[in-house]
Amino acid sequence: MRFLIKLIVVLLILAGIGAAAYKPMAESWAKRNKILWRTATVEQGDIISVVNSTGTVKPKLRVVIGSFVSGPIKELFCGFNQEIKVGDLLATVDPTLYQANVSRDEASLASREADVFRVKAQLQQAINDEKRAIALRTEDETFIAQAEMDKFKFSRLSLDAQLKVAETAVAQAQATLENSQANLNYTKILSPVDGIVIERKIDPGQTVAAQFQTPELFIVAPDMRKEMHIHASVDEADIGWIKLAQQKKYPATFTVDAYPEKLFNGTILEIRLAATTTQNVVTYPVVVSAENPDLDLLPSMTASLSFQVDHRDDVIKIPNAALRFYPNAKQVRPADISILEGQAQANPNDEQEEAQQSEKLLSAQERAQLRKDRHRRHVWVAEGNLLRAVEVTTGLSDSRFTEMVTGNLQKGDMLVTGVQALPMGPPR
Repeated sequence: MRFLIKLIVVLLILAGIGAAAYKPMAESWAKRNKILWRTATVEQGDIISVVNSTGTVKPKLRVVIGSFVSGPIKELFCGFNQEIKVGDLLATVDPTLYQANVSRDEASLASREADVFRVKAQLQQAINDEKRAIALRTEDETFIAQAEMDKFKFSRLSLDAQLKVAETAVAQAQATLENSQANLNYTKILSPVDGIVIERKIDPGQTVAAQFQTPELFIVAPDMRKEMHIHASVDEADIGWIKLAQQKKYPATFTVDAYPEKLFNGTILEIRLAATTTQNVVTYPVVVSAENPDLDLLPSMTASLSFQVDHRDDVIKIPNAALRFYPNAKQVRPADISILEGQAQANPNDEQEEAQQSEKLLSAQERAQLRKDRHRRHVWVAEGNLLRAVEVTTGLSDSRFTEMVTGNLQKGDMLVTGVQALPMGPPR
């Protein structure tokens, strides 16, 4: 009996000790297994949405200067990167043959002019002979027969025609001389514009042949210090934003690898309709105009552009990381588990593929409505050891934040973006 009493007393003592130790042990266990959330703060401010693209820097205008005549290059008067003015002599083609042609045509013209003088003299003589014959026949018709009178008349008419032919030959010789003189002048390659020589394709002594097509000698870029163009390729999905940005005159900013820390500013000059399709991806060329007073922008540089397409001032901004976070069903309160159905266990790639396949079966109206519904999202707020869903409607986005159009969030609210890794215990 005494042993039984002692056993009961011992058991009661042990039960009391266990009861006393249970609470701190349970609290310690709960603390060690408590989920630590990564969070981000809801902010308030401006959002600027951009469309990024790459492009190539090109001169506003490229003037190709060629040679109209053939022959060896005799002299060069300009080199690469030289600034030139209108009328500057750039090069000369050997003028020997063209000078000879001018001399030949000058002599031919002189010969034709002398022939005109000769025919005029003969015509004047024929006119005088006809007048004398008419005068004699007026005195007495028997002095000169009618046949002789016809000879005088038609001799005058023949010489009159010969004079017209000779004068036409003079005009033809004059035109030939002007053509030869023009070819001689073309042996001097002059600049048609002010600009910078960005390419020279000839060397002294090189022969150019212009019989079949005009050879390119120089490429000159006018007004490079005033304006350069950046030719960008923009995806068809973003071209509507670019058109809106052009109408609202939003700026376009870009950088080049040569000056990675310098930000260049430009404006959207035009959206060209000459679309390019590469592997079923349609892009449109967009031309951006930028000033270049220091010649920092050089032809063929690669530019990384950001087109400002829209902005919002002083709005509630949700961190994008919070919109991308999806908890599993064990981490949320029971009332919000229905929101996660089909999401927590689904593979994101499979889900995306399934969504794309289902979209193909929808009508255009249903697809438009579906895309509108995608702006309704859920973010998660820690509530004790579980998460509570907050429904929001999103708007404009940038690289870090998204505008909240509607929703029960305030500046400073903490949103869950992920789960922190649990600290590793001491080694055994």
